[in-house]
Amino acid sequence: MKTIIINKPGECQVIETPMPEPKAGEALLKVLVGGICGSDLGTYRGTFAYASYPRIPGHEFSAEIVKLNGDGSKFGLKEGMVVTCNPYFNCGHCYSCERGLVNCCEHNETLGAQRDGAFSEYITMPFERIYDGKGLAPEELAAIEPFCISYHGTVTRGKVKKGDRVLVIGAGTIGALAALSAKSQGATVYIADVAPAKVDYAVRSFGLDGGIVNEGESFIPKCFEITGGRGFDVAIEAVGLPQTFQNAIDAAAFGGRVVLIGVGKKNLDFNFTLLQKKELNVFGSRNALKQDFLNLIDLVKSGKADVRKAVTNTYALDEAPKAFADFAANAAHMLKVEIDFRK
Repeated sequence: MKTIIINKPGECQVIETPMPEPKAGEALLKVLVGGICGSDLGTYRGTFAYASYPRIPGHEFSAEIVKLNGDGSKFGLKEGMVVTCNPYFNCGHCYSCERGLVNCCEHNETLGAQRDGAFSEYITMPFERIYDGKGLAPEELAAIEPFCISYHGTVTRGKVKKGDRVLVIGAGTIGALAALSAKSQGATVYIADVAPAKVDYAVRSFGLDGGIVNEGESFIPKCFEITGGRGFDVAIEAVGLPQTFQNAIDAAAFGGRVVLIGVGKKNLDFNFTLLQKKELNVFGSRNALKQDFLNLIDLVKSGKADVRKAVTNTYALDEAPKAFADFAANAAHMLKVEIDFRK
């Protein structure tokens, strides 16, 4: 079968690998569509905090169940079903797992990050990590996982509710879907980025209340002008840079909530007393939970959230090296890039 592999930063290939065999309690899946995550792009660029090489990327995908090795009925699974999967493998025995916080397992291994990912024509997955797509199109199901990352940070962690004024910093896929998550809860939502085209696309595509181009020193004054001098009730950081995390802290209202979704390698030296002065609630957000997946499959199925608008570019499997190269060179103008494994 064909498999996409990143051998080292800047080098992506499509190679031949052996077909996998499902163990007991696993399904053999035929991958249909896969999304290139920011972490996959970071692995390609050599900037992702958890990257090692060589690495098969990919943890956002849809697939068809080809074969079940065991009784999948108690998980509602059957052959021929089109599904998506939870790609975060937790250890089951650390303190986080003992408390049910499996998304932040101390020994977490995410497909495409700490272990080889899903960008092969066929993969195997444990029954308990496979979720019925409920008739959603493969292109939509491949976008459920990044939507979950955004929703978990915005709604599960940030507790965004109707009437909140929310700022999302970063208009990439995760930021755009975080903004969509906040809108789904009835919030007033603004999105910010250094790339004007991304800000404009997110505002138009997801019906946001406004956008801010982050031009440096003028950014925070703009945030307070928009909010009548109050600041935002919730500030979501979806970039992973020191300056954008500082932006989130500065833009938040007194008593506000700050959520860090972005992943980066750099340190931030800041006046931490600002957290005390503003009595900020600061939350980290990692991965997502099963319930997030189930909630969002239902939300997209209901028609209340159109994740297809996040997809700006699609490539065939054999075009994967070009997809990564194009995305790396044009990230300011591309949102979600998907690879169609059927082509």
